[in-house]
Amino acid sequence: MSPTVTTLDIELEPADSRRLAELCGPFDENLKHVERRLGIEITHRNSTFRLIGQKHTVDAAAKLLRDLYVETATVKGTAGEIEPQQVHLAIQQANILEQGYGDPAAEKMTHIKTKRGLIKPRNHNQAEYVRAILSHDVNFGIGPAGTGKTYLAVACAVDALERQEVRRILLTRPAVEAGEKLGFLPGDLAQKVDPYLRPLYDALFEMLGFERVEKLIERNVIEVAPLAYMRGRTLNDAFIILDESQNTTSEQMKMFLTRIGFNSRAVITGDITQVDLPRGQKSGLRHVIEVLRNVTDLSFTFFQAGDVVRHPVVQRIVQAYEDFDERK
Repeated sequence: MSPTVTTLDIELEPADSRRLAELCGPFDENLKHVERRLGIEITHRNSTFRLIGQKHTVDAAAKLLRDLYVETATVKGTAGEIEPQQVHLAIQQANILEQGYGDPAAEKMTHIKTKRGLIKPRNHNQAEYVRAILSHDVNFGIGPAGTGKTYLAVACAVDALERQEVRRILLTRPAVEAGEKLGFLPGDLAQKVDPYLRPLYDALFEMLGFERVEKLIERNVIEVAPLAYMRGRTLNDAFIILDESQNTTSEQMKMFLTRIGFNSRAVITGDITQVDLPRGQKSGLRHVIEVLRNVTDLSFTFFQAGDVVRHPVVQRIVQAYEDFDERK
């Protein structure tokens, strides 16, 4: 039995030829991208758009077009065009509805407010990840690069700090060389490990602004440090993020998890396919999945290639690697 085809007409208001041109893109390229990704047909005359396809996909596409049209009124830049990246991310978000997960009230609960704007999960797994962070004290986000594991964890940490649920944020990651030796890098220890912590800084700067982050670091409200600095400490009233945890040893992972104090929350992120430890040394992240599999009051979120929210080609690259590994 073939799926029922639905036709839906929507009107984008207020009608504005400039904004409609920005939405559609050069030679309707943005609309063609939506058609390819969601498997529907889109035609339009002025501000009236006709969508043809399966009902749940058509409904998702209608929401997507309305959301993108709103962005054309507030988009930054001289040209004011909707970038391909915005279309890609909007499609990822529409997939929450397309896949049938879409309780709008439940999804709204996963939206995170920061000084720089609203951060929303782009797919079902991201929404589940945020929901788990908000409801558990210890959370693991495991999956390939580009799935938003670190970015969403930092967003949740910033939100908890702004709400005064915690008194400080602590961001850490192991300083493991990816084919390069730290000893040959110039500078003191802080300067040597700074490149390893840069993705965490970048997320903070985007959400809070450079000046505010610098002030919070000066006051030790935000601490960014290599994992080795955690030994012997008890971390109370803190939101703690361990990034790149696939490069911890089993001993380091145990050490980190036993640092968690009262009224603290921890998020551990990593990609078990990108381990930079010496050959033959087992990743602490792989080990902890086995050890804590049946422990209650903590959560595991596993991301897949389809959850990648970077350039579409990154998603295809990750999927190709996964397929190759399965064939070996």
